[in-house]
Amino acid sequence: MRWPSPRKSEDGKARRSRGRRAELAALISLMARSWRPVARNLKTPVGEIDLVMRRGGVLAVIEVKTRTDYADAAASILPAQQARIQRATEWLLAQCPDLAALTIRFDAVLVLPRR
Repeated sequence: MRWPSPRKSEDGKARRSRGRRAELAALISLMARSWRPVARNLKTPVGEIDLVMRRGGVLAVIEVKTRTDYADAAASILPAQQARIQRATEWLLAQCPDLAALTIRFDAVLVLPRR
């Protein structure tokens, strides 16, 4: 059995911590713009959704990405991930049919550290 090197696990921990901070920053920013949280880090049997927010009759399913520049952040949302988010959204709507009556949109919040 191979044990992971301490450096790799620290990198993973640092990445998760950076991701959590980015999600919190996105949540606070959206709430300041009158969006209200429906779910955060929603884990479904078919995928995860970072944030689900609502404002009026609109439900936003949001993927949060943090990278060193916007182009890298935008490019990191691959088609396979988009498909997983869509499946997770379909699962959410099946569980909460009242949300299905809202206008649904998919957004990405791109967070650049220290900017």
